[in-house]
Amino acid sequence: MNSIKVLLNGIVKENPTFVLLLGMCPTLGTTSSALNGMSMGLATTFVLICSNVVISLIKNLIPDMVRIPSFIVVIASFVTALQMCMQAFFPEIYASLGLFIPLIVVNCIILGRAEAFASKHGVFPSFCDGLGMGLGFTIALTVLGAVRELLGTGKVFEVTLYPEEYGMLMFVLAPGAFIALGYLIAIINKFKKA
Repeated sequence: MNSIKVLLNGIVKENPTFVLLLGMCPTLGTTSSALNGMSMGLATTFVLICSNVVISLIKNLIPDMVRIPSFIVVIASFVTALQMCMQAFFPEIYASLGLFIPLIVVNCIILGRAEAFASKHGVFPSFCDGLGMGLGFTIALTVLGAVRELLGTGKVFEVTLYPEEYGMLMFVLAPGAFIALGYLIAIINKFKKA
């Protein structure tokens, strides 16, 4: 299996957010800024890579009857470790992302990749799949967060590009997430057809 193809698959062809439309809860809930989107994407990438690697290592030891619960235990273990580390070392980001960090356990991207890929392939391809899907998710959340932050506050990564009074508050709020995501998906679909 070509590792580069597996890696690029999650970034472009099967991007979890823009193509597969998976993980919409954290996508819409945490992307009020580019930093929040990138942080959530990187947190999810960490859990995705680690859980893919462990699941590919233990796939032959897990009976079919308890496959999904076993995957969830592996994923929950990494989310718990991530949550503790973020709380200790990045308290501002942890406070900003809040409830969405523990919800990584039930993110359909992670469980879906565990079931569809890691449980059927070796360690290195599973690592590449986790990295590719995670980077695709991180890029999508960062871009969406940057667009919302720019249109809503006139900033990107806290760098002021135009005065905040010219921003549209709606893009920082929940409706702006749906509108910005819809337009980004439409733009990507237009480029894919061209």
